[in-house]
Amino acid sequence: MATAYLLQLIIEMTDAKTDQEHLDVIVFDRPQVPDRTAHILDPKKPSPLPSMQRTAQTLERLGASVLCAPCITSHYFYSQLQGAVSIPFLNMVKETARELRENGRRKVGVMATAGTARTGLFQKALQELGLEPVLPDEQGQDLTMEIIYGEIKAGRPADPNKFEKISRALFLQGCDSIILGCTELSLIKKATPLGHGYLDALEVLSKRCVTACEAPLKADYSNLIT
Repeated sequence: MATAYLLQLIIEMTDAKTDQEHLDVIVFDRPQVPDRTAHILDPKKPSPLPSMQRTAQTLERLGASVLCAPCITSHYFYSQLQGAVSIPFLNMVKETARELRENGRRKVGVMATAGTARTGLFQKALQELGLEPVLPDEQGQDLTMEIIYGEIKAGRPADPNKFEKISRALFLQGCDSIILGCTELSLIKKATPLGHGYLDALEVLSKRCVTACEAPLKADYSNLIT
C-alpha cells in the first residue's frame, strides 16, 4: 500500500495539466523481499539486500533515471544499493532531515520501526544538520511496532489511541515536529487528519522524486510539514 501511495503522491504533486506532462514511473512492487527489520535485529535471518539490489538493477535496465525505495528501514543498506547501480538513488532519510532544517525545526521526534531506531538512521541524519532527535521510550517503541506490524501490515486499521499516546509523549519532551518515519505510518496521515507538527517521510520522497526528474512541483507541496 505504501508503494501504491507513493505513486499517487508523485502524480498529485506534479504540476501537470495533461497526461503527457506527468512523469513516466516504473513500479517494481516486491512484497517477497525479506523483512528488513527482522534481519537488522537478527542477522541470522534472511538478508533483503540481494533482492533489493537485483530490483534496483532491473529498474535501471528498464530505463529509470532516478531510483527510490518507499521503505525507510531499507536505507540501512543505502550505500550498497547505490553502489549496485550507476543512476542516483534518492536517500529518503537524508531528504527528510533536510526538509526539517529548511523549515526551521530544531527538536524532532522519530516514529519508526525498531530496526530503523536501532540503526540510528534518522538520529545521524538529523544530528548532521544540527537537529536534535528524540525517540519514543521503550513502551512508545513497542506501541509503534504494534501499529506498524500488528495493525497496518496486517491489513487492520491503526489504533488512534496508540498513535496519540506516542505523539503526546514526544511533544511533551519539547519536540517541535514528529517524523512519520515508516511508510506504513504514512497511511495513517493519508486516512486521518493528524493536526500540526507532523512530517511524512513518504511525502518528502515523493516531492524529491518530482524535483529530481525536473518536473514542476505544485506550489501546495513546497512545505510538507503540517
